[in-house]
Amino acid sequence: MFRNLKAILTIEAGDPELVQAQLAAFTKQVPLLYFMLVTNTVALTVTHFNAAPAVLTLYIPSVLYAVSLFRLVHWWFSRQRRYTHEEATMRLRSTYRLTALLGAGFCAWSLSLFTYGDAYQQSHVAFYIANTVVGCIFCLMHLRAAALALTAIVLGPFTIFFGTSGNPVFTALALNVALVTVAMVFILLTYYRDFRALIQSQKELTARQAETQRLSDENHRLANLDSLTNLPNRRQFRAELEKRLAAAEDAGTGLALDLIDLDGFKPVNDTFGHGIGDKLLIEVGERLSAFMQQNIFPARLGGDEFGLIFEGNLSPDRLRALGEEICAALHEPYVLSGQTARVSGSLGISILGDAGTTADRLFDRADFALYLAKQNFRGTAVVFSAEHEAEISEQGRIQQALRAADFEQEMYLAFQPLVDTDTHGIFAYEALARWKSPSIGTVPPGIFIRAAERAGIIGKLTEVLMRKALEAAKTWPDHVRLSVNLSTRDVVSNKTVDALLDIIAESGVDPARLDIEVTETAVMRNFALAAENIRRFSERGIGVALDDFGTGHSSLSYVHKLPLTKIKIDRSFIVDIASNELSRSIVKTIVDLSRNIGCVCVVEGMETAEQVAVLRALGCRMMQGYYFARPQRLEDTLAYQAASDAILNASLRKTG
Repeated sequence: MFRNLKAILTIEAGDPELVQAQLAAFTKQVPLLYFMLVTNTVALTVTHFNAAPAVLTLYIPSVLYAVSLFRLVHWWFSRQRRYTHEEATMRLRSTYRLTALLGAGFCAWSLSLFTYGDAYQQSHVAFYIANTVVGCIFCLMHLRAAALALTAIVLGPFTIFFGTSGNPVFTALALNVALVTVAMVFILLTYYRDFRALIQSQKELTARQAETQRLSDENHRLANLDSLTNLPNRRQFRAELEKRLAAAEDAGTGLALDLIDLDGFKPVNDTFGHGIGDKLLIEVGERLSAFMQQNIFPARLGGDEFGLIFEGNLSPDRLRALGEEICAALHEPYVLSGQTARVSGSLGISILGDAGTTADRLFDRADFALYLAKQNFRGTAVVFSAEHEAEISEQGRIQQALRAADFEQEMYLAFQPLVDTDTHGIFAYEALARWKSPSIGTVPPGIFIRAAERAGIIGKLTEVLMRKALEAAKTWPDHVRLSVNLSTRDVVSNKTVDALLDIIAESGVDPARLDIEVTETAVMRNFALAAENIRRFSERGIGVALDDFGTGHSSLSYVHKLPLTKIKIDRSFIVDIASNELSRSIVKTIVDLSRNIGCVCVVEGMETAEQVAVLRALGCRMMQGYYFARPQRLEDTLAYQAASDAILNASLRKTG
């Protein structure tokens, strides 16, 4: 019980919200409290001025007035101040102590006046104490401890003093005040309980609102932040681009958009696992974040694709140089959990104004520049230019013509022989796509194949060309093979592979006479899916040739994971083969590699007898190029085949 009583008469410093609420409420009541105290005291002093000594009617009241006015001014000028919890607690405790002191002081002073004057003046003393204290208690209702202390210090002595006065009126008054005091205490405790419950309710509501805001902020963060790299995600990047684009246009400043795609990331995932792949992406994010000091805003757009916003008036040359710096940073080795991985980054950059003025336009142009980088300049930065704009327009025209084209009528094939230089016989023909459009004329294959890929109709085109190639193969001797190229999208399209396998099965051509050619780039883009589809061809007895070997970014460790039957050395190694020792070393290495893994090695791009002689000395036997024959129509291959067979037969007769 004593502990509960002590708790009731103590400032509840352990509840910061309650302390602040008590201080705020009491601050509003202070003017009324001291106004009532001073005016009632003045009235009592006036009625006893001629009856009591000056010390009781002048000197002591003056001290009480001074203290009250000082406290009133102090509270008034500090009413707008923000207090810490410790300061607020100290302020309430000082108020509590001062209430007790002032209550005792005013009570003792007023009771000392009782012996002076007549019955009316004595009644005024009783009225003063009861009325003033009741009013003060109401003003102190937010400070339960102070209000109860004042009740005990003033009304306790009051009740005893007047209850034992021997005057029935004063005794009744004392009893009446005692009963009122009990009711007042009950009201005080009830009010304070409700006040504290209200503060607690507000505290809980504030906590729920804070939690709701925290969850909202967290949801906003998660919705706009990539959880793996902690970079902004695609949504945030798009919003940021729109905002900065508007600001750049208003201020007349420059802005550029950069899209980045990692080259060789999927092989890292396949070789080391997704855990290492995730760590690599995290480090890529950190390397890109290091460029933020150059007014660059980085983001992860998804997968192994990242985006950058460049701010400032940067020239195309400066953007290209900055892009190359980023490429160099991304190309540095990644040491992750004891494993060393290498990737590179291809960049496509579009500039506000040169490439367009809207976010969609900048994205589209940066994506086109990125496509060019990945197709032709892997690991470098390409800045979208006016020439690229013309190319887009041309590609758009070509795509429209492709969509309207009759592939059966407009598409045809040219065939280039692959020669066995030991026998001078033809062992295969490579089928090369050709298109002559009635509306736009002849279109180079490098252009319309790319346009068909971007238009999403390459699979349909490949199916038509495969049928035509298989029909041509029926006209050749059975020992002559057919080689057909598959595009990057063909290799990773299950639908296209299904259709091609059905076409081959229905053609009547022995699958063992057929080779499909795929590039390193096509295989490395999605190795797992590409490898699975390549195996499906191999299981049907179809040969698999890896074209343009040495120009991609794949690891040699992947070569043995594919069911290859041929490796074709890219012509870029052949141009200076007669004079470049490094080219000869590379070719020799590839020839030896092919022999070791049981593959036929084919060299492309032969144009001179000197090249043929050098390559034969390096161990190359199978070759292809203008030196032997340019791509021919089907009817020309028949005559060329007949001449080749005649030479071969004559050679055999001499040997025999």
